[in-house]
Amino acid sequence: MPSFDVVSEVDMQEVRNAVDQAQRELATRFDFKDTGSTVELSGKELQLHSSTEDRLKAVVQVVEEKFVRRQISLKALDYGKVEDAAKGTVRQTVTLQAGISSDNAKKINKAIKDLGLKGVSSQTQGEQVRVTGKKRDDLQAVIAALKGGDFGIPLQFQNFRD
Repeated sequence: MPSFDVVSEVDMQEVRNAVDQAQRELATRFDFKDTGSTVELSGKELQLHSSTEDRLKAVVQVVEEKFVRRQISLKALDYGKVEDAAKGTVRQTVTLQAGISSDNAKKINKAIKDLGLKGVSSQTQGEQVRVTGKKRDDLQAVIAALKGGDFGIPLQFQNFRD
């Protein structure tokens, strides 16, 4: 029976490369001189620091630009609130979302069931959803429908087996 897995993953090597490029750009761009703007990656969190909220928005824009260029979905970024830091500066924590939470898995399962395709079933397995069906065409229709839907997380489709 054909099947595939729906997962939500982020390539951490590409994230590191994007953060390094953003740091390099912040260090060399004229409008970021003497603003103390930095981007730091620790685990699955990005720490953004800058002198003012407007500069912080510009830092976020630079980071997003580098993520897009490295083909990392911006849906993987979960922005925290802007906080005041020492010496009148501001900071923001951005969390990288990887894996499908149980709430999102329920939404995905419901979306698959709502398609009404015969012989197609889905089940949650940890942080992924396994979709099985009788026909390959039905599974491809499920992939197309999930790509068209917005679940707030980046979705990838792996282990397509006949």
